[in-house]
Amino acid sequence: MKALNSKNAPKAIRPERIIQFGEGNFLRAFVDWIISNMNEKTDFNSSVVVVQPIEKGMIDALNAQDGLYHVNLQGLSNGEVINSLRMIDVISRALSPYQDFDAFLSLAEQPEMRFVISNTTEAGINFDPSCKLDDAPASSYPGKLTQLLYHRFKHFAGDPAKGLIIFPCELIFLNGHKLKETIYQYIELWNLGEEFKAWFESACGVYATLVDRIVPGFPRKEIEQIKAKLDYDDNMVVQGEAFHLWVIEAPESVAEEFPANKAGLNVLFVPSEEPYHERKVTLLNGPHTVLSPVAFLAGVDIVRDACQHEVIGKFIHRVMFDELMETLNLPKAELQKFAEDVLERFNNPFVDHQVTSIMLNSFPKYATRDLPGLKEYLKRKGTLPEGLVLGLAAIMVYYRGGKRADGVEIIPNDAPEIMALLTQLWSEGSVENLVERVLGTTSIWGEDLNSIPLLAERVAYYIDKIQNQGMLQTVKELVG
Repeated sequence: MKALNSKNAPKAIRPERIIQFGEGNFLRAFVDWIISNMNEKTDFNSSVVVVQPIEKGMIDALNAQDGLYHVNLQGLSNGEVINSLRMIDVISRALSPYQDFDAFLSLAEQPEMRFVISNTTEAGINFDPSCKLDDAPASSYPGKLTQLLYHRFKHFAGDPAKGLIIFPCELIFLNGHKLKETIYQYIELWNLGEEFKAWFESACGVYATLVDRIVPGFPRKEIEQIKAKLDYDDNMVVQGEAFHLWVIEAPESVAEEFPANKAGLNVLFVPSEEPYHERKVTLLNGPHTVLSPVAFLAGVDIVRDACQHEVIGKFIHRVMFDELMETLNLPKAELQKFAEDVLERFNNPFVDHQVTSIMLNSFPKYATRDLPGLKEYLKRKGTLPEGLVLGLAAIMVYYRGGKRADGVEIIPNDAPEIMALLTQLWSEGSVENLVERVLGTTSIWGEDLNSIPLLAERVAYYIDKIQNQGMLQTVKELVG
């Protein structure tokens, strides 16, 4: 078995045009995989310099392999089982600004640099007022980026052609807006001047993005078989699902420079990220939240098995296609395709996704993922979406605890005050009181849900049915 490096494996030399803050599994299985495809299928011809955004990271392991590693994609695509391995050769080098701050700043002096891409976790885009311009480096990611931009502005004497295109991939709604606001805070804190601010505004673009690919990471269980198959000692293999989606809120001029869509990739340049964020939350996260308690209380433990179950599968389809999809505003064909892709992801034969792992903090999840759809459905149709109502009732039954019909223990997990409330209400024995009190807890919902016509009555109706005849029979009657 050969060591994986540029001596033993082919690695193209391409211009360094991308600065990537983050060396973790997601960026390597998503962004760098996309860039690899762009290099192969278009004239993008770019390599990536990885910057380690925190003091400790994996750049030594990455540099030991000369930036080479494999992505193992697994899942379903149009009904076909995918289990592929692709060598990624787009990373030219990786550096730490904590170990070599001058090398970090010198990236700003490279005339061909054009893009900055980041994933520094949700906590990464934050303003730390203790950061100083002469820190080596600033502690926060936006602080480091402002240092880099200011150095580039000075080095190229404010040349408008030397601005950078910036794509944050942190899982924050409108992440680009948040990052841009934070950079403005540093410009003001550090008194960087109106000329630099004007250059940043006109020459640079910070664009909101939505990223979507499940990345389990390093395949510990299968790594020896994968190495044997590759005949390379690759210690940076990263696994991801076959599905990918990148929505970028940017004009067509940016798409021309970053031609991912021309490489046949699922990368969309759109005027607004918001409807796509809403689509993902509604059609992926929304069904997850209600299928989990329904499936578990029906004796089904794995998401894939729930989708393939003759009764629970129909419930999932109803919630997705007949209820939640009816509340969204994107073109129907687009929504249909996305929902079908979601079902394929739920059916991934390589991932045993436990429904109990989704059940953590179910009430807050329902509030953000399903409640908006329930209210919009009622507004548009004049009736409640019964599948979503049953899902809410199922959460309340799950939060009672105890044991399932087959003896499996039910272990609900939510904020202590929510768990204390549910324990108390279940002990009092009145389903109507339980439902009224839970729906009226404004600290969960931000409002009193008893004001929604017939919601309390229907939730109590389903709780009674679940307790009297079991979850499976209740679902069977709902789906007909």
